[in-house]
Amino acid sequence: MRILWLLTASTLLAQNSPETTPDSKITFRLLAPNADTVAVVRGDMPGATPTFPMTKNADGLWETTVGPFTPGAYRYRFTVNGVTTVDPRNPASSESNNDIWSLALVPGSEIFDTKQVPHGAVAAVTYYSTELKRARRMTVYTPPGYESGKGKYPVFYLLHGSSDSDASWSTVGRAGVILDNLIAAKKAKPMIVVMPHGHTSRAPRVQGAPDDFPNEFMADILPYIEKNYRTQPGRAARAIAGLSMGGGHTLAIGIPHLNQFAYLGVFSSSARPTFEEQNAAALDNAAWKKGLKLFWIATGKEDAGLKRTQDSVAMFKKHGFTVEYKESERGHVWLNWRDYLAEFAPRLFQ
Repeated sequence: MRILWLLTASTLLAQNSPETTPDSKITFRLLAPNADTVAVVRGDMPGATPTFPMTKNADGLWETTVGPFTPGAYRYRFTVNGVTTVDPRNPASSESNNDIWSLALVPGSEIFDTKQVPHGAVAAVTYYSTELKRARRMTVYTPPGYESGKGKYPVFYLLHGSSDSDASWSTVGRAGVILDNLIAAKKAKPMIVVMPHGHTSRAPRVQGAPDDFPNEFMADILPYIEKNYRTQPGRAARAIAGLSMGGGHTLAIGIPHLNQFAYLGVFSSSARPTFEEQNAAALDNAAWKKGLKLFWIATGKEDAGLKRTQDSVAMFKKHGFTVEYKESERGHVWLNWRDYLAEFAPRLFQ
């Protein structure tokens, strides 16, 4: 019996997937002796093709090593004889609006590697949306010491991009780990980070279509947080930011309700073509602008929406906003958005 157990353990070890090497490469493995073709769907990993082919050995174990990659969290899946599946040997995953992805981590980052520091809690919170007439979920980070303390905290609302979910910022985005590290280093104030689900339907997002989320945010999400968490009151203790679709949501929520947010962050996004006309009164409200402590916009130089972002910055400046604008390397990728979060969060609530 002991010999059989050792053989089984050895076989399982040989199937270890994913395995990150010291030179930042990733090895993927899948035991599928009856499969004819197996490949890695590269997800967030850079590459010239949608998949990385795998090679089968005599024992039916498929394997490939790819990279090296910049330190980061990368989503991937397998395709087996044309059927897509997650990695059965990897419990780490990242949920999107309609899919589940396996998650591989390449360490080596001062920003999001897990360190020996006090850690906050990341919770999946169910609430009832009066706007949508159904139960919904959001992800909430509370800083180290929140559960055992009595103090009140400022709130940072952090919004995801198109096709992602409320879980995306805390899984592939590493938001909780980033905040843990920043707070431990005294680079950021302890804060509650609320990551709501920006999709109100599982149907594909249609550009320019009516969007229920901004109304739901103001009617249900913000009131729920202020009722159920120990939050500091007032505009100066609220920030909102988002990436891509979430950046558009940040503008759609933050500008019409600018008297309720002191910090705005827009990552790899821009205002809609009709935004200026629809928000004329808010854009020219001088009293509201006085309480805006930071309006921060960033995008990658290779982002397809670069020109639209530049045009949005110019539009806001035309209306008298002070905008801090940054163009980084790369394009529309999580490698940028994690960095943006790590740069934006220390500027909040100071």
